[in-house]
Amino acid sequence: MAMREIRTLPDPVLRTPCEEITTIDDRVRSLVEDLVDTVDHEGRAGLAANQIGVSLRAFSWNIDDEVGYVLNPRIVALSEDEYQDGDEGCLSVPDLWYPTTRAWYARVVGTDLSGNEVMVEGTELMARCLQHECDHLDGRLYLDRLEKSVRKKAMRELRKQL
Repeated sequence: MAMREIRTLPDPVLRTPCEEITTIDDRVRSLVEDLVDTVDHEGRAGLAANQIGVSLRAFSWNIDDEVGYVLNPRIVALSEDEYQDGDEGCLSVPDLWYPTTRAWYARVVGTDLSGNEVMVEGTELMARCLQHECDHLDGRLYLDRLEKSVRKKAMRELRKQL
């Protein structure tokens, strides 16, 4: 169990789609412990495995005093007519927050460390987290979802940081 260093842009691991977890072994159990330990701090809502340098499909969350994880998550439902607009940030893009539109409700299905199917769902912040972390596992960042003019501004700010 360890709090791991968070990878930031321009680390290429953040832009690489993660691989499915096919075997639950000690390496995967250790990864989950590290994801949970690393996300379990104030100001952290979610953490994908590639954000700590591991290209496997797993993420953890820390929403409303609930910390959890899911392996091989896939989004199976999003609200189609209800959206939320709000500033979104990312541990891998520190100190930059921009308005990002997301579905108001999201549901993911994946597995736990015993191989049992699990479902995680929520609205508002939890929905935003589920969508954000699944994007990470696909090699996408919230910056990719910004409106063109906002994305241009964000990229300018990001270049100043690098």
